[in-house]
Amino acid sequence: MSSFLDQCQVIIDFIRDQFPNKDFIPLHEPSFNGNEKKYLADCIDSTFVSSVGKYVDQFEHMIASYTGVKFAIATVNGTAALHIALLLAGVEENTEVITQPLTFVATCNAIKYCGADPVFIDISQHTLGMCPEKLEIFLKSSTKKTAQGLLNIHTNKIIKACVPMHTFGHPVEIDKIVDVCDQFDIPVVEDSAESLGSLYKNKHTGTFGKLGVFSFNGNKIVTTGGGGMIVTDDEYLAKRAKHLTTTAKVPHQWDYVHDEIGYNYRMPNINAALGCAQMEHLDQLINIKRELAKTYQALFDDLDIKCVQEPDNTRSNYWLQTVLFNDQESRDIFLEMTNKQGVMTRPCWELMCQLEMFSDCYKSELMNSKDFALKLVNIPSSVVLC
Repeated sequence: MSSFLDQCQVIIDFIRDQFPNKDFIPLHEPSFNGNEKKYLADCIDSTFVSSVGKYVDQFEHMIASYTGVKFAIATVNGTAALHIALLLAGVEENTEVITQPLTFVATCNAIKYCGADPVFIDISQHTLGMCPEKLEIFLKSSTKKTAQGLLNIHTNKIIKACVPMHTFGHPVEIDKIVDVCDQFDIPVVEDSAESLGSLYKNKHTGTFGKLGVFSFNGNKIVTTGGGGMIVTDDEYLAKRAKHLTTTAKVPHQWDYVHDEIGYNYRMPNINAALGCAQMEHLDQLINIKRELAKTYQALFDDLDIKCVQEPDNTRSNYWLQTVLFNDQESRDIFLEMTNKQGVMTRPCWELMCQLEMFSDCYKSELMNSKDFALKLVNIPSSVVLC
């Protein structure tokens, strides 16, 4: 077997061969090969480029239809969508929300926007998302039911919701998580920001919990430049989401009456136009992503570096291709070699419980999260690689 440095160079050379005339290879770049320019021009010509226009409604309908939910509400970004979803789930000031430490900071920021604190539960080795068994252990050993709700006996705060995240597009065992939470009357809000197009047991992510949230940031599999979406089968929650995200304005032909504190979170029509064009070839993008995963896997089969593959009972969109090293030292060597040679790679996020603003929040034993955070690396994952 060749040396570790040689193996790293094999990976770099393979990626660079896909772009022989490109000095820098990004981690993930969007693909605009459909009606994007046509719909953007149409939107501009209509003059409806802000939060009112046909493309917002059309984009919501496309997401609802694709994911199999009854309602979809477009927002300016995924963080805003998660903020509203948490409010709708009943999260209040001085309460808590269960989530995982291995996630993007937006998950915990949205919890803090509600005045609540995250509670960190370890991830599963198989899914990189919240472990349902460890969630159940925490709930059985560290909570009690009270007249006010489910009390965390360590913090004396009421737990209002649970937010599992489908990491890098790989679905968690969401049915098990929902089952556990149902036993304790905890609503589940799925952070599906990265998993548009991913299925768990042939059902789309984001559709198992009370509400789900997607992101359409510039690096996502479908992008609107910046945007998010709340999905739900609950008509009341959907209407509340639409009301809150449009500054809580009471519908009227000319009067401006707002009946509560609302948020200016509505997705602009011009962003939705881009999203509509992107959705038209989402299945093609997923197929390409999955072929890229197979190509990488064939390459890594001959190396001492592990490719992260989709969990059992899932179809992952493979949003970001991920590799797992044996230790932090190997990971850091790879990061340095790739980035010095113009191949963008990135480590996993800093664990949320290790960030200063969340360091005092309650956390259970986090063995898997700590281990994976030191070994994971995302490698170039654009569809143009295939």
